[in-house]
Amino acid sequence: MSAPASLLGAVLALGSATCYGLSIVLARLVADAGVSGVSLVFYRTAIVLVGVVAIAFLAREAVRVPRERLAVVLVLCVSSIAIAIAYISAIVFVPVTVAVVVFYTYPVLIVLASPFVEGRRLSAALVAVAGTAFVGVGLVVGPAAEGLDWRGVALAGLASAAAATQFFAGARARDLSLTVKVLWINVATLPASLLVASAFGVMNPPADLLAAPVAVGASVVVFVGAFSLQFIALARTSAVAAGLSFSLEPVVAALAAALLLAERIGPVQIAGVVLVVAAIAGNVVMETARARRLRAQGA
Repeated sequence: MSAPASLLGAVLALGSATCYGLSIVLARLVADAGVSGVSLVFYRTAIVLVGVVAIAFLAREAVRVPRERLAVVLVLCVSSIAIAIAYISAIVFVPVTVAVVVFYTYPVLIVLASPFVEGRRLSAALVAVAGTAFVGVGLVVGPAAEGLDWRGVALAGLASAAAATQFFAGARARDLSLTVKVLWINVATLPASLLVASAFGVMNPPADLLAAPVAVGASVVVFVGAFSLQFIALARTSAVAAGLSFSLEPVVAALAAALLLAERIGPVQIAGVVLVVAAIAGNVVMETARARRLRAQGA
């Protein structure tokens, strides 16, 4: 099935990636206040879920999933849970930087799988853009070679495959409303995050959130923006274009960490930023050309 081409969708995906990059740094600020990342995910999901239910009720919007669309929603839910659990679990076995680099192979996986899922031609330019983005991410994050454990690498790889699956499923679910997708994904994620937090013994009581109320509130707002923009983007462009745009996320995280956490950015990371920006620019150029080509064919 051929996916629509939309420059707007790719730009919206950049907005989502920016929000996700900021959310990582906000999660660090919350963690510094003594609240675990998994606990933050649980409470954030609960708040979002209450908000979505309230919006659906006030707008009298139906949230029932049509029977013929149950499969794609199930894939969205399972892949979202797999991302959360596998990614969080990976950092128990390997350094965070290693987990990030392995996880960010998912734009490459999306590109390689796109001929089979979206019927998109695998051009040399597309492969080059995906490869450039991945190398750039690797330079930005700067993975440590020591402390590798195959379990951590495998879990991060599983999260990467789940992310690629989520993007393809999100693109195929473009006919479903944003409310329906956000609601059911969070319904599935809430008990999963509670299970992980309980299993690792890192569940904080609600009162602990008051230790960093500004960071917690900002984290919720940024997460809502990231999650909403991601699926709005996937309704308007291909999984390939959106996935490549998400290479911006670790760049934003590194820059925000330098600004808010006083972390240093060296020459190698700057080179990585340049490569990622170049890859994103290439993605925008290709998506614009693809949109023009499809419009010309439809004329």
